[in-house]
Amino acid sequence: MSVVCLHCQEEIIGRIDKKFCTPYCKSAYHYQKNSENEDSLFKKIDKQLKKNRKILKSYNKAGQAKVRKEKLIQAGFDLGFFTHYWKNKKGQVYLFCYEYGFLELSDQHKKKYLLITWQSYMS
Repeated sequence: MSVVCLHCQEEIIGRIDKKFCTPYCKSAYHYQKNSENEDSLFKKIDKQLKKNRKILKSYNKAGQAKVRKEKLIQAGFDLGFFTHYWKNKKGQVYLFCYEYGFLELSDQHKKKYLLITWQSYMS
């Protein structure tokens, strides 16, 4: 009965309970297996961007809204993830998650965000 390497499928010479023919195959096999199971950095970023977009969309049904920072954070919003920005004539910088944008406001010592939807004049 011959045993084959789990990574390269070559016949293994030696102990009958060996699973890999070389240390390289063992390492490559486990690297591939772990990369399939864990989210890559790209997937994590993409997942958070989509989550941010979904949250902004849910609070901004009319095209413009104000919402408290705590509400966004509690919903899972991460302020560090955005796709692009737009600066208006007043110098205010809106951060966007795809077509939904947000601008930090200070309203009576409470952090709030003005939510907007991307408009054609912003291009």
